Amino acid sequence: MDNNITFQDIKKGNYSSIYHLLYQNGKLSKQEIANQLHLSLPTVTQNLVRLEKENLIEKSGQFESSVGRRATAYAISPQAYISIGVEIQANTVQILAIDLLGQAIQEEKLSLKYSNEGSYYKEVSEAIQVFIASLDITENQVLGVGFAVQGLTSNDGKKITYGKILISTGLEVDVFSQYLPYPCLFLHDAKCAATTELWVRNDIGDAVYLSIGTHLGGAIIINNQIYMGKEGHSATVEHMTINPDGPLCYCGKKGCMETYSSVNALLETGETLDAFFENVRSGVVSFVKRWNAFLDHLAFSMNNLYLVLNREFIIGGHISSYLKEEDIRILHEKTNEKSAFPSSDRFIHISHSPAKGVPIGAAIPFVQSFLDTI
Repeated sequence: MDNNITFQDIKKGNYSSIYHLLYQNGKLSKQEIANQLHLSLPTVTQNLVRLEKENLIEKSGQFESSVGRRATAYAISPQAYISIGVEIQANTVQILAIDLLGQAIQEEKLSLKYSNEGSYYKEVSEAIQVFIASLDITENQVLGVGFAVQGLTSNDGKKITYGKILISTGLEVDVFSQYLPYPCLFLHDAKCAATTELWVRNDIGDAVYLSIGTHLGGAIIINNQIYMGKEGHSATVEHMTINPDGPLCYCGKKGCMETYSSVNALLETGETLDAFFENVRSGVVSFVKRWNAFLDHLAFSMNNLYLVLNREFIIGGHISSYLKEEDIRILHEKTNEKSAFPSSDRFIHISHSPAKGVPIGAAIPFVQSFLDTI
């Protein structure tokens, strides 16, 4: 036994263990908590009283019983604290609140054209404040505000380190936080989507997450954690060169994966994904041909990544809701055809993330930090 462990450490450990056990199990009785944690009933009772007093847990009905008194069910209070996720896009701002379980409890979408002006940042911040006020909570219940952006961010979330699509390189989160009395972070939108994927699934482990939206983005997941890399630009697969003589990318280079494997690369001017896939599923030859070419280019890139990382792939982003198992089967075949080490095992999967995965993922880090402190 560690002689440095104090009685206060043990008490805090019991407090933490009981909260996390309830968090993981939903509802438990006092006796079930005592049995699973090997604690005495008085110890469990003392901690439940404290947790309830702090509004972290609540009584949630009673368990059925064929004999004797029915046991009280205890559960966490999911809205004891909330976190805000904000997705910044060219013409819209999506604001969303999640509870401690990561469930979206309210959302709002604003039509607001991005401008690198103080008036824009102030207007967005004021909209966030109005949104929070509508939740009927106190300021202390807000864990923080995460801003999902189309750009790379510093590991501490304080600065845009690479922004060529929308928000400029070098922009600091102070442009928002000066108006907001909460912790604020910038987060790369693709990594936000991957964070949500990790949250809703417990079977990932290691994977490469590809967010195929208007633009392409990626994230590497190692040991159920987003790997950021030394300077925060790990998994920027969108700028991996596929063809040095290919189309010009917004980064200034030619033939990046972005120019072959994004929705911008797939669709022609004025097209929508709805219309495109309606034509593909209807067997319109020109659309089927274009879709197959898109899958060919995607398979080329995925084979290169698979040779280096040898990990599962998860395909998310706007395109994921249109994908069918047949598309994944074809993508497997095309990737294996290009590989020196074809695999018979399934290694490409469709994302399980909800439609609002990006703003949810922007809010999750604050919830995770809160859970880590209990």
